[in-house]
Amino acid sequence: MDYGLWIMDYGLWIGIFVIDTGMIVLSGHYILNLNGTQKVSARLNIDNSYMARALELAQQAAEAGEVPVGAVVVKDGEVVGEGFNQPISGTDPTAHAEIIAMRNAAIFLNNYRLTDCDLYVTIEPCTMCVGAMVHARIKRIVFGAAEPRAGALQSQLQLMDGDYYNHIIDWHGGVLSDHCGAVMRDFFREKRK
Repeated sequence: MDYGLWIMDYGLWIGIFVIDTGMIVLSGHYILNLNGTQKVSARLNIDNSYMARALELAQQAAEAGEVPVGAVVVKDGEVVGEGFNQPISGTDPTAHAEIIAMRNAAIFLNNYRLTDCDLYVTIEPCTMCVGAMVHARIKRIVFGAAEPRAGALQSQLQLMDGDYYNHIIDWHGGVLSDHCGAVMRDFFREKRK
């Protein structure tokens, strides 16, 4: 079951929205069953919320002089890992936002398999990151802006379209894409000055 949104009132749990079924449950009582369009709308709102957090992380990368990419790993409606690009400051060519977020999620969950986890990232992932997501068994990738030069889901390689992996990841691009793209454009515009 894909839990999407905890409903809180003054810090106390009063209900939950269940994405798969489209039901809203308050204090253990069924209240509302959403139709397909409403479920899609609720999913987009949830995706936007996690992407907004990834954008905040991307800003941290920019402030550190790194390419501004942020990533968030979510399981059962809870953020279990976060990261932003750190290859320069970490002297680590693999320290992409997605890798950092997955490392943190694996530590938090005490498991190198991140099954039933969604990964939100501001820019379409590269080949290395998609490969790591396959090994981690990420359930779903949601990205913001396309990466026309090195994107490995839609822009260049379409890695999830083949049948050569033992794990296929659902993916969706374009969430807050204007904002995500603007962060990258602004960063590189400043670098060129």
